[in-house]
This record gives sequence, structure tokens and C-alpha cells, in this order.
Amino acid sequence: MAKRDKDVITLGSGKLYVMEFDSEDGIPEDTTIETEENRIGYIKGGASIAYTPTFYTAEDDLGKVKKRTIQTEEATLTSGIMTWNGKTLEKLTSTGTTTEANGKRTTKIGGVGNYNGKSYVIRFLHEDAVDGDVRVTIVGQNTSGFTLAFAKAAETVIDAEFSALPNDANGTLIIVEEEIPASV
Repeated sequence: MAKRDKDVITLGSGKLYVMEFDSEDGIPEDTTIETEENRIGYIKGGASIAYTPTFYTAEDDLGKVKKRTIQTEEATLTSGIMTWNGKTLEKLTSTGTTTEANGKRTTKIGGVGNYNGKSYVIRFLHEDAVDGDVRVTIVGQNTSGFTLAFAKAAETVIDAEFSALPNDANGTLIIVEEEIPASV
């Protein structure tokens, strides 16, 4: 497989994996995250990652001196989830529970007293046999809620927006990994 040794054009979508995060263990290995069990569903409309810093600038009245510092950072990963079930919904809400009994899966959502506080490792994997794979990883939660729209002539796609939390002692919000060639 070729690797990303130069700037490349990235085409196409990928796979989205979500698994519960244990902060003591850190980010799991790729082979632990990228399993069929952790694939949240097939996605539609791709995925996007947004990073938004907020700066504060101190400036004198005459505009002669300035000092700028970063105040806050925000990162979100959004994607449309086209194939889903109750277990998917449970990962998309902090107040959801799913039970299975007698051939039926029941997902209950809501009740602030049911808040579980769970964080998840969210991994978007763009596979590229020519230029090498790209992995984008955050730790966070879906903070936008969701809408289930059942339309006559269209599939139901759940738009998820995962807000990143710091995933290490340095406050890292986003990890982007690209395959590169090994040293010769």
C-alpha cells in the first residue's frame, strides 16, 4: 500500500466507530477501536471535524502594542448515521438505556436523573489503498441531541455532533493520524 508521503487529494467518506472511553487506559489501539461491534452504523454525507479557537487580544488605545492569547478551544466531529438501532441511540444520548427481552429491544431516552456521564472514543476512518489511510479521533459525547425523521421517500439519517473533551494531560482534542512511508 502506498503511503501519504506528499500532499494528497483525499476523496471519499469512511467508517465511524464509537466505543466507551476509559480515561485510565487512554486511547485504545486501532485494532480495538475499529471492530464491527464498535461501528456505530453506516454513514451518509461523510463526516467533518471542526476546530474553533477563541482568542483574546489586549491592545492599547493607540494600536501600538498588542498581546494575544488563546482563551478556549472547541472541537466537534459531525456525521450522518444512516443505519442504526436502539443501541446506536443509547450511544447518542447521555440519558438512554436499552434492554432486550422476548424478541424486542426497548430504548428509553430522557430523564436528567438518568444522566450516565459516559464519554466515548469517536473514530472516523478514511481508507485509501493508494495514498494511505487517515484516522481522526476524538473523545467526547453527542451534545446536539438527534432527530428521527421518517419520510415517505427517503432514508432516516441521524445527524450526530460529537463535542470533544480533552483526551490526555496536554488537553488534546483531536488526533489526526496519516499513514506515511517507513524510513529507508
